[in-house]
Amino acid sequence: MANESRSLSGGTIRSYAAVGDSFTEGVGDPGPDGAFVGWADRLAVLLDDRTPEHSFRYANLAVRGKLLDQIVEDQLPRAVELAPDLVTFAAGGNDIIRPGTDPDDVAERFEKAVARLTSAVGTVMVTTGFDTRDVPVLKHLRGKIATYNGHVRAVADRYGCPVLDLWSLKTVQDRRAWDDDRLHLSPEGHTRVALRAGQALGVEVPADPDQPWPAQPPRGTLEVRRDDIHWAREFLVPWIGRRLRGESSGDHVAAKRPDLLPL
Repeated sequence: MANESRSLSGGTIRSYAAVGDSFTEGVGDPGPDGAFVGWADRLAVLLDDRTPEHSFRYANLAVRGKLLDQIVEDQLPRAVELAPDLVTFAAGGNDIIRPGTDPDDVAERFEKAVARLTSAVGTVMVTTGFDTRDVPVLKHLRGKIATYNGHVRAVADRYGCPVLDLWSLKTVQDRRAWDDDRLHLSPEGHTRVALRAGQALGVEVPADPDQPWPAQPPRGTLEVRRDDIHWAREFLVPWIGRRLRGESSGDHVAAKRPDLLPL
């Protein structure tokens, strides 16, 4: 298996805080009450199952659209204050996809945040970016993402952090792992990431995130092209416009779980 799994020095995880942007907030995975679920919430359920009833605490501090420095300023102080056994830190992706950003510079700021977290909490799990090889437009950023991933892995080695390796999770390269906007995971995609996160923490998981998708009928070239044009018009063009204007949708949205709460 390509991802790393490290034993946690503190044993059972009894508290967890998730830090990040829309990926960690769970965009693309709506729950019955309208709030997003996402991989972090699903990982929390896996961890809760390993603790005595009503003893597990969880906070999802992630807010969609946030850049690395915003996450560090707004979310890290709260995570440090909560001092949980585990923090998942997924940040920098929105910086990397912005035109003109330098992955080396982003990585330097990322490392400072990791150093701050590892000095205050039990375990910090960091996250690589996805492989965008088959994603229109984003495939041109593949080298930039790979460079940042290399830095993330090096930081993880220096600070003893487990790595949630999304680049090697080949099953999320299937279209069914993504929401209609092709920028956020679908519920099944979030589920597979949660399972991979559990593996990275050395937790027994109920299913294999690399399990192949069911076969489906092949699609014609014309149908694929029509879907690509619709996606570009409805999602890609507005998204590029927001990035060029320096905007990030959802920056005003408050974190959905500001405190460590029993599940």
